[in-house]
Amino acid sequence: MSAVEVFRRLHESGCFVIPNPWDAVSARLLERLGFQALATTSSGIAWSLGLRDNHVPIDLALKRIEEICASTSLPVNADFEGGFAVEPATLALNVRRALATGIAGISIEDSTGDPAAPLFEFDLAVERVRAAAEAVRGTGVLLTARSEGFIVRRPDLDETLKRLRAFAEAGAECLYAPGLRDHAQIRAVVDAVRPKPVNALVHAGFATVAQMEAIGVRRISVGGALARAALTGFVEAAREIREHGTFERLDKAVPFPDPERDFPS
Repeated sequence: MSAVEVFRRLHESGCFVIPNPWDAVSARLLERLGFQALATTSSGIAWSLGLRDNHVPIDLALKRIEEICASTSLPVNADFEGGFAVEPATLALNVRRALATGIAGISIEDSTGDPAAPLFEFDLAVERVRAAAEAVRGTGVLLTARSEGFIVRRPDLDETLKRLRAFAEAGAECLYAPGLRDHAQIRAVVDAVRPKPVNALVHAGFATVAQMEAIGVRRISVGGALARAALTGFVEAAREIREHGTFERLDKAVPFPDPERDFPS
């Protein structure tokens, strides 16, 4: 099966973890560990470029997404932020550009980046999802629609459910409300859009795969948490060297040749 077909099959039953690499080597290492699919992380990519999340220009984002897709045989879902556009027609053009990178799925969110009005107005948010759905029509690429209220300080569950239902009706095939930690709220999302699959963000120890599967979550991602974990190891090792003049944390590092074991010669 193609990566697109594999990705769609994964959403049909059960629960799978879709971890989030930010470059080619992190993607290859995750594939080697046995994961079934990957999703890019906008924050991890941004940090690796020395930029803030949601501040990566579309050309750079597409280049990195393409590099990740080329580095792995696994299906890759693109965290495409807000589609790098406001108007639905421009968003659709950008989604079509993303299709050329080799992705098997793509996510579009309803956040604006404006702290005063952090979510797109409801009707516009729905039209943006509808435009993305039309852009992927006939390709097999799976569209995930995200409602960001709980991570932009607008934690209104009723509004989130209203948006996710509307996104599902507009053509989104997977629904996602990042920022939810309460299991009852996550279950409410699953129930609201059933039978369409739901992605849950688990970026800390508030849930297990078994718990999410029991709730009915189909897909679990970790966002930028793996990138943060990598930076944590980097900072802790560097701090030991700087403050103590010792190198003991480096004993736990992946052996030198290992990261490039699967690279072309």
